[in-house]
Amino acid sequence: MLKKILWISMAALIVLTGLTAAITTKVGAQEPQDPALMAELGKAIFFDPNLSVNGTQSCATCHAPEVGFTGPDSAINASLAIYPGALEDRFGNRKPPSSAYAGYSPNFHYSDAAGEWVGGMFWDGRATGHVLGDPLAEQAGGPFLNPLEQGMPGAKQVCLRVEKSGYAGLFEAVWGAGSLDCVKDVDGAYERIERSIAAYERSPEVNPYTSKFDLFWDAALAAGKDVSRIKWSGGGMGGGGMGGGGSDPYRWQNFRGLGLTDEELRGLAAFNDPNRADCASCHPLDPGPDGYPLLTNFGYDNLGIPKNPDNPFYQMPQKWNPDGAAWIDPGLGGYLASAGYPAEVYEPELGKFKVPSLRNVDLRPAEDFVKAYGHNGYFKSLEEIVLFYAWRGMQDSGMGDMCGGMGGGGMGGGMGMCDVTFPEPEFGQNLAPMKHFGMMDQASIVAFLKTLSDGYIR
Repeated sequence: MLKKILWISMAALIVLTGLTAAITTKVGAQEPQDPALMAELGKAIFFDPNLSVNGTQSCATCHAPEVGFTGPDSAINASLAIYPGALEDRFGNRKPPSSAYAGYSPNFHYSDAAGEWVGGMFWDGRATGHVLGDPLAEQAGGPFLNPLEQGMPGAKQVCLRVEKSGYAGLFEAVWGAGSLDCVKDVDGAYERIERSIAAYERSPEVNPYTSKFDLFWDAALAAGKDVSRIKWSGGGMGGGGMGGGGSDPYRWQNFRGLGLTDEELRGLAAFNDPNRADCASCHPLDPGPDGYPLLTNFGYDNLGIPKNPDNPFYQMPQKWNPDGAAWIDPGLGGYLASAGYPAEVYEPELGKFKVPSLRNVDLRPAEDFVKAYGHNGYFKSLEEIVLFYAWRGMQDSGMGDMCGGMGGGGMGGGMGMCDVTFPEPEFGQNLAPMKHFGMMDQASIVAFLKTLSDGYIR
């Protein structure tokens, strides 16, 4: 382990040494003329379908606001979950993550304090921030040039289309005269495109903090109550209680009257309590830079999600998928291997994916709209993925081995889940340990997760 940590530290030093040079040799001292306009420019680029090889796909095609800046097509979510590129016979290998509330992800690095890799963008962290000093900006430039996504042949071609767009004047108003020179300074112009998109993705329009939970958070703060310490307090129906809060100020009952229902409060408490579901160990309630929880630790985990049999990437030509139907997504470990890290570093990370923010996890334009969950979109509802978490916890705890003697039915423990099964994990090693929680907690946690959708009106 010591050898692993020393190797990682050396690699980080090499990366950081290159980082200084990378930042100073590109845009350099040129700064946006009016930062207030930068997000407006980024929005125009984000919604421009002409920045794809055939003029049919924008960033928003896969990251739309009405669903929390993830995939907006209910039919695709319910079936493939993986979105086609601008050329409709080409598919990537993962579902679109949300681009909202992502701007605080740090540069990709190994955290000695956390004992894990943290930061970066994309499901596997490959937009590290080591080139531009900003993972979000680096991620923004990736899909334009990906042949399975927007499919543009090069940065110059993207730049030329921006130069001919209706917002080219806005570009120079933001970045200055000559900033969109696609012949003399294509690298600089492309970086400005990336940074403009990132500015929009960091704007209040994309990260408004207007959910029911945020109103509750404000009310609790005004009342002098620390939501990040809320807990169930006690076990089962008795100790957890449906009555008063008692003397412990952090029991969920003592947060009544601040905007959440009792079921939502119970779900929040089970979500946060280390003795219940403990979801907050990866989706913490600590306030972020804007004063509200981001509900991610920006780390990586292998949840044991099964393969998505409908993933169209399995049928992609050998050029892009040489393994065909036998392909297994290596996640973070795959990126580390491709970046040149040794096996002792990347093998423990195989099958791990970025922990997403849970903000807007249920945001949808209609009740019957289907959202997909997990890096490959295997799950089609919040109820299903929360059940999977509890089931995985039951397997970890050994309760699954006891089901033969319990029979079906029951509301507590694992007894009501004895007939539940899921396929084998796509990658069966490096699984994250998980907590089991009962069926009532599952329903309450789903109720809480639904309070995280922006645009709530009291």
